[in-house]
Amino acid sequence: MTKTADQGEKKKTLTLSKKLDVKKVVESDQVRQSFSHGRSKTVAVEVKRKRVAMPGDIVEEKPVEIPTPQAPQEQPAEEPSKGTISAGKHLTEEELTNRLKVVQDALKAGAMETEERTRREAEEAEWRRQMDELKSRQMEERSRKDTKQEPSPSEQPAEPDLLIPDLLPNKPDTHHADARPTPPPSKVIDDDEDEEGGSRRKSGGRGIEAKKLAAPVAKKDFEQPRKLNRQTITRALSGEEESRGRSLASLRRARQKQKQSMEQTEQLKVVREVIIPDTINVGELANRMAVRGADVIKALMKLGMMVTINQPIDADTAELLCSEFGHKFKRISESDIELGLRGEDDAGTDLVHRAPVVTVMGHVDHGKTSLLDALRRTDVVSGEAGGITQHIGAYQVTLKSGQKITFIDTPGHAAFTEMRARGANVTDIVVLVVAADDGIMEQTVEAIHHAKAAKVPMVVAINKMDKPDANPERVRSELLQHEVVLEEFGGEVLSVEVSAKKLLNLDLLEEKILLQAEVLDLKSNPNRSAEGVVIEAQIDKGRGTVATVLIQRGTLKVGDIFVAGSEWGRVRALVNDHGQKIEFATPAMPAEVLGFNGVPSAGDEFFVVETEARAREVAEFRQRRERDARAAASARNSMEQMMTQIAAGEVRELPLVIKSDVQGSLEAIQASLGKLSTNEVNIRVLHGGVGGINESDITLARASNGIVIGFNVRTNPQARELAKRDNVEIRYYSIIYDVIDDMKGMMSGMLTPTLREKFLGFVEIRQVFSISKVGKVAGCYVTEGLVKRDAKIRLLRDNVVIHEGALKSLKRFKDEVKEVKESYECGIVLENYNDIQEKDILECYEIESIARQI
Repeated sequence: MTKTADQGEKKKTLTLSKKLDVKKVVESDQVRQSFSHGRSKTVAVEVKRKRVAMPGDIVEEKPVEIPTPQAPQEQPAEEPSKGTISAGKHLTEEELTNRLKVVQDALKAGAMETEERTRREAEEAEWRRQMDELKSRQMEERSRKDTKQEPSPSEQPAEPDLLIPDLLPNKPDTHHADARPTPPPSKVIDDDEDEEGGSRRKSGGRGIEAKKLAAPVAKKDFEQPRKLNRQTITRALSGEEESRGRSLASLRRARQKQKQSMEQTEQLKVVREVIIPDTINVGELANRMAVRGADVIKALMKLGMMVTINQPIDADTAELLCSEFGHKFKRISESDIELGLRGEDDAGTDLVHRAPVVTVMGHVDHGKTSLLDALRRTDVVSGEAGGITQHIGAYQVTLKSGQKITFIDTPGHAAFTEMRARGANVTDIVVLVVAADDGIMEQTVEAIHHAKAAKVPMVVAINKMDKPDANPERVRSELLQHEVVLEEFGGEVLSVEVSAKKLLNLDLLEEKILLQAEVLDLKSNPNRSAEGVVIEAQIDKGRGTVATVLIQRGTLKVGDIFVAGSEWGRVRALVNDHGQKIEFATPAMPAEVLGFNGVPSAGDEFFVVETEARAREVAEFRQRRERDARAAASARNSMEQMMTQIAAGEVRELPLVIKSDVQGSLEAIQASLGKLSTNEVNIRVLHGGVGGINESDITLARASNGIVIGFNVRTNPQARELAKRDNVEIRYYSIIYDVIDDMKGMMSGMLTPTLREKFLGFVEIRQVFSISKVGKVAGCYVTEGLVKRDAKIRLLRDNVVIHEGALKSLKRFKDEVKEVKESYECGIVLENYNDIQEKDILECYEIESIARQI
């Protein structure tokens, strides 16, 4: 197949026969531009816009050429059908008709669009013409006024009003539904700026920016232009009001004035309830009162207190500030955490009878523990070291009638005053045991005083009635001297003559105790949380910390959470006085409690709490309080000791580390040793604890050159080896008065001995010899006593002491001797002294030291 010439021709597109002749037109005008300080300047402005075709303009139209499709060469040529335009032989008549119709519709639509655009541009041109006429009239009026009276620079307006908005003609609405959106307005370009926005500055020229006079565009479609504080043609023609913005100084003055007015305005105060602890910082108090910290500091300065925002103040000062600022206050204390530990008082209907608590007191070796053994059918006294009681014990005795009595046994030694006082405070009845053959002794009188201080009734048990020299009447008469009147003498104190060894009148003693308890009408509520007191505490190997607790009210059960002093814990087991495990302990029942996390102090109150968190909080608060108290006491003692040392010289100290088997014995040892301290020798207890001696105790004693004392405890192997290596002395004791005697002896050895002058004799100088290289030698005669070579001498002349010194040489004949007795002659040379004369008297004496005792 070959190609024809028609196939090489390009297809022609649809075009208009004539194009619209649009030319650019330049309009120019003059406006007055204002500057600062009243200056102004007339500036020429040109506005370039496109020329629009008016209805009277002639528009040349070019004929529309319709391309004729060409048929392929290989098909035979056919004659065109009737009524069709010349077309390819391959198009049918219907297809050509449709194509012609489409072309005609396109021409018709283009003509309509051109006509509509021409109409809008004509209306816009008419509106611009009217605006130009109105503007020219205003300019003429303005120029006439300027020629008549030229205003001064200060009176000249900053921006002239070129147009009055009320007189502006209505702008034609060019925003039809079928109209296309108008592009954003362009800048007015003067001679100093080209069409692309580039600045071409001439000498002395300045470009003026303005919006093009065009239809307004919706602000939501285009970005809001930045406002300028100068007048432009667009603002003048559109009538847009533009005022100069306020300066920063003006805004600042306005804010300050508003702030002052708000401060001067009295506002309603909110009365708050301010929580005030024992101490509070100034800033925290200001926050709680919702006031400024500076105001609180000013108020404190008026009170004469110069404080800072972070400085603490006391609760009384904070209360005064709250009242001054018009707030309510509520005082709280850190110790409020202990509130609620002791439950509410029991109702009378909940109370039931309980067993009486009886404390046995008296002098040492008067038979207190033997009497309890006889009542309990036990042998406790055989296990006591030295035959004396050194621990406080609690026991419960069940009588034949089924009634129960709780006994508390207290030591009788003088060192256990605290134990006796503690026993008297927790008891209902005191049994005063007095030996019939010994009478009233020191600790008996002390026990009477403890019973009177506790305001509890007494029952006197006159013991050892089996001895032949027993004299109960002597005991009754001696009790009268201490204001204890027995029933036999018309008093209210019951008395019983008993014998623990022969089991004499024990049932009568029990009857007297029950009678006294019936008079007291002892009751307690067992259906509540347990409360009690710690009688004794110790560390038991294998069981840990064990404390003897006397339940006063409520019932203690296994698993209860408790607080005792600064320690807390959970009850793991309960053991009665016979060593048997029990599930609960009722009021007036002593029991050993296992489960403490530390060793409590004897006499601490015992409370059962709801949760472990509450128990831990209370224990931590008490530990912190005790630590602060010890720190304050230590600081005070250190200051006192320092002042004492400055005044009286250096004070010797005996540092000790004391370990005991129970808390009560430790307390008694510390109190007894504390009484031994003097102004010259002081005992300083480095550490006191319950339990065996361990490595930390040895290390502490080594650091202070102290002694470790073990009372009924021993050292573990590791601590024993450490003590041998570091040469730390460990002393073991089982009887308390042995501890006191040994410590007293050690302190006595530390005391400075007393120096005493001992007279030896008188020597008379009868002749003085001068010997070269020796000096003066006195020929003497011993008139009284003797003279020793190492003795001190005084040289007396006319009974006046003129020299004190020592002998350098003592000779008899040519031999050096140690001493010369009375009625013998001798030669004496004084040390470093030669002014001797005949008839002088030498007094010989020596200094001896005498050991002191505490």
